[in-house]
Amino acid sequence: MSYLAKPTLHHPKLPVNKLGYTRRDYEGAVSTLCAGCGHDSISAAIIQACFELDLPPHRIAKVSGIGCSSKTPTYFLGNSHGFNSVHGRMPSVLTGANLANRDLIYLGVSGDGDSASIGLGQFAHCMRRGVNMVYIVENNGVYGLTKGQFSATSDKGSKSKRGVVNTDSAIDLVSMALQLGATFVARSFSGDKAQLVPLIKAAILHRGAAFIDCISPCVAFNNHAGSTKSFDFVREHNEAVNFLDVIVGRDSIAVDYAPGTVVEVRQHDGSILRLRKVVAEYDPHNRVVALNYLQERQAAGEFATGLLYVEPEPEDLHAHLNTVETPLNRLTEAELCPGSAALERFNAAHR
Repeated sequence: MSYLAKPTLHHPKLPVNKLGYTRRDYEGAVSTLCAGCGHDSISAAIIQACFELDLPPHRIAKVSGIGCSSKTPTYFLGNSHGFNSVHGRMPSVLTGANLANRDLIYLGVSGDGDSASIGLGQFAHCMRRGVNMVYIVENNGVYGLTKGQFSATSDKGSKSKRGVVNTDSAIDLVSMALQLGATFVARSFSGDKAQLVPLIKAAILHRGAAFIDCISPCVAFNNHAGSTKSFDFVREHNEAVNFLDVIVGRDSIAVDYAPGTVVEVRQHDGSILRLRKVVAEYDPHNRVVALNYLQERQAAGEFATGLLYVEPEPEDLHAHLNTVETPLNRLTEAELCPGSAALERFNAAHR
């Protein structure tokens, strides 16, 4: 078995940021996702955002759950802290780390299955508590690792690779984030780098719960039903002695469209994704207006993209709990155990 490895040397004239790092210093391992997967475009956007913000890689902590999306932290910020947690439990692990060390920049990467199904409760509490983090959901509407079943964000009436029609209503994580109190809410498309990179940069600089729902097409489970050359048809009519799989590479999908306009993006399976970029005059400071706008665009069969809501003066979990400025993992024994006299004063104050 052979493994792809990136060369350790690079061109000496690559552009560097204020820290002297090149963009390659923010990369990770070679991606093992399907060729053309939108998740790789999101990884590239994260790399570009961190490079442009001149962030020291050792100050970033990336946390994920389980799924195709949760594999992606391997492919960016290879010199940063990282933890791949249990399915749907990324928010609680990140919350604990954030409480212990508030000095790090926390980047949570999840998927629609990881956050909208088994991790829905964790997502909700992370948003309402205002954990200072960037929460990115790489939303492809399917369970990619388990062969393309509907996820909780699959639109009602959509067809699976096998032609099954989804009869369940979709969970809109953007609307939920708004209702739960997130202080930075945005949606983007993995193929729109010009929009996604600035959104990630703004989310990193935001203090509080910053949520980005990024629509990211799955290229492996969109071959049409009825084809005798489809993966499904061959498997159903083949008495195989073992299980093999082939993923056909596809070109990545990219778009570039002006604010206030709608673009129809043709997916690999021929379906159309309608994206509307908010106008330049859109006011992202009104939560009610943002919710109404989302409902209007949803009724028109469109996905609104851009910065949908931001709290002008946000507070994070540490502000809510009134914790000390010193990260808790740096407090000494004398500070953590001030003695019986201090305990007596505290108890007396509550009698």
